[in-house]
Amino acid sequence: MARRYLLGGLRPGQSAVIRSVRGEAAFCLRLAEMGLTPGARVLLCRRAPLGDPIELIVRGYALALRGEDANRIEVEKVRPQRRTKGGY
Repeated sequence: MARRYLLGGLRPGQSAVIRSVRGEAAFCLRLAEMGLTPGARVLLCRRAPLGDPIELIVRGYALALRGEDANRIEVEKVRPQRRTKGGY
């Protein structure tokens, strides 16, 4: 079984696949509406100067997420894919 990390623990440039989202139903639904569901591939692009929020690419669009929320998402690191024209 591969080692799992929290999304907030990734470094810029690292890719991962979401494995689970922890939290109340309303929180999980809000993230699902933004495309952050188990199996979705994400790329951490950058962090704000003070570390919060983070910017990531998920399902072809950029998304800013608070660090507190990112630390409730469990991911499995994967090798970065080559970006193709039109998105991630």
